[in-house]
Amino acid sequence: MITTSGLTKVYESRGRQVTALDGVDLHVREGEVFGVIGQSGAGKSSLIRCVNLLERPTSGTVTVDGVDLTALAARGRRAGKDLRRARSSIGMVFQHFNLLSSRTVKDNIELPLEILGVPGAERGRRALELLDLVGLADKAKAYPGQLSGGQKQRVGIARALAGEPKVLLSDEATSALDPETTRSILQLLRDLNRQLGLTVLLITHEMDVVKSICDSAALMQKGRIVESGTVSELLATPGSQLAAELFPVSGAATGPDRTVIDVTFHGEAATQPVISQLSRTYNIDISILGAAMDTVGGRQIGRMRIELPGRYEENVVPVGFLREQGLQVDVVDEDIVSAPSVLPAQTLVKEGAK
Repeated sequence: MITTSGLTKVYESRGRQVTALDGVDLHVREGEVFGVIGQSGAGKSSLIRCVNLLERPTSGTVTVDGVDLTALAARGRRAGKDLRRARSSIGMVFQHFNLLSSRTVKDNIELPLEILGVPGAERGRRALELLDLVGLADKAKAYPGQLSGGQKQRVGIARALAGEPKVLLSDEATSALDPETTRSILQLLRDLNRQLGLTVLLITHEMDVVKSICDSAALMQKGRIVESGTVSELLATPGSQLAAELFPVSGAATGPDRTVIDVTFHGEAATQPVISQLSRTYNIDISILGAAMDTVGGRQIGRMRIELPGRYEENVVPVGFLREQGLQVDVVDEDIVSAPSVLPAQTLVKEGAK
């Protein structure tokens, strides 16, 4: 549904050039919720604004629902109508709501339809339908100043849906909200994704957002995508930085001649007593150094850092036992982190797909 190829954006700032996007290739499948995560300055906002051409890319292409938006933009004024039509299939939700304080909630939602020339009666009907969809049917005549932050964002979402888009872009839509309100807005976005078949591309700096609703994710650093894939693929990829940040664990070896490993649980393995089975089967004492578990996409997923007695060479069989149970195992010890028993990422992704 969304594809960027070699996308580059360079800004001029005080006489020097700043590269915000550096050859970004992004692929978002139809009907999925895709999260782009990264720290401030990683290029996330530039990316999402280039997807709907609020920012014109310096180079590269943006294709949405089979339409090359960059090619339309390159044609200048003659393509203005075609570009506006293509953009009407893309809704956008902003961090700071961007509602007009002088207009009622209903009138704010009608605004994009008014610009598109939709007749008044149809605009009003559509606005009331959307208010009901986002749970604000009783706020049609209220003004933005009378609403809470969460209610304002629901109005922003309704406005973004006014043109019946196929794609919804979310630019840090929950970063100005408290945790409880954030959860309700994320649940609304997931519900809309399922009910309307919307493809949702959201940017965030919060890992909890990715855990809550994303099917796929990408990690951005310094204008580049350094990791990308479905959440399950990333969790099955050895050394994945995104997976480690989704489920952070810590803890160092408690003494010499110890093997420290990170074990990732997902699928059926997350509900099985695998660690206790390992201890009984091989009669070894296992120390748990850290653990993190959560629900992602309706499935329990977690990581655990454990310590086994003895050097890695003495623990090849127990580690093999864990992998046979369908667990992802990453060795933490620096001395043997490059051991050939750690399979390449590509191999593990393929095995996970099977």
